[in-house]
Amino acid sequence: MKGVILAGGKGTRLYPLTRVINKHLLPVGQLPMIMHGINKLKEAGITSICIVTGKESAGQFAELLGSGSEWGVALHYCIQDDAGGIAQALGLVEIFILPGEAFVVLLGDNLFEASLSPFMRAFQGKTGQAAVLLKEVEDPRRYGVPHLADGRITRIEEKPENPPSSFSVTGIYFYDDAVFEIIRSIHPSKRGELEITDVNNVYAGQGKLSHHILEGWWMDAGTFESLAAVNRLAGGSGAAESRKE
Repeated sequence: MKGVILAGGKGTRLYPLTRVINKHLLPVGQLPMIMHGINKLKEAGITSICIVTGKESAGQFAELLGSGSEWGVALHYCIQDDAGGIAQALGLVEIFILPGEAFVVLLGDNLFEASLSPFMRAFQGKTGQAAVLLKEVEDPRRYGVPHLADGRITRIEEKPENPPSSFSVTGIYFYDDAVFEIIRSIHPSKRGELEITDVNNVYAGQGKLSHHILEGWWMDAGTFESLAAVNRLAGGSGAAESRKE
């Protein structure tokens, strides 16, 4: 299984910290944010990883991470020329994924405690399907929220006023190469972007979207409050631990 980390976006909620540096390069504990995702993939045995970022940040990532050899992984880079949404960014990695190959996608600002290994094992071999990880949260109105019926996700609603459940869809997804045809079939949302929720809802409508509950802490480090909180949670992650053994 391969790994994809989506690390584009402007990080406007973190201005002025992100005025000259990509959000995913901000420090979390003793490491840049992006390294936490790389380490989670590496710990699960995934060493072939593609990072998708904007053209204005590509040099920053390359200077920090290089080929990935220092960290015990092989890094590839895809450039998202314009901000066209998470699904558009995901579509760029089609050249990185072999026919029939499964892969895990992380949003680079999602940090979490649990291992990816059990979810990878559960997903392997499920051709033409997708899986998402859910986390129970205090205020689901801030996130994509699943409609659950008979233990299945029937639909995901983005930032609902009246959440149908107390769960958030985290930025951790599992797909195989069938996802790229679905991305080509969806249309931009009202904000002009290809939405990952629309992709997942295609799978949900076909009864092909499985889910698991994420244990331990999870944080979307996209605001000053959540960035401070995740620094407290992940503060013990030392740079020496992430280097190639």
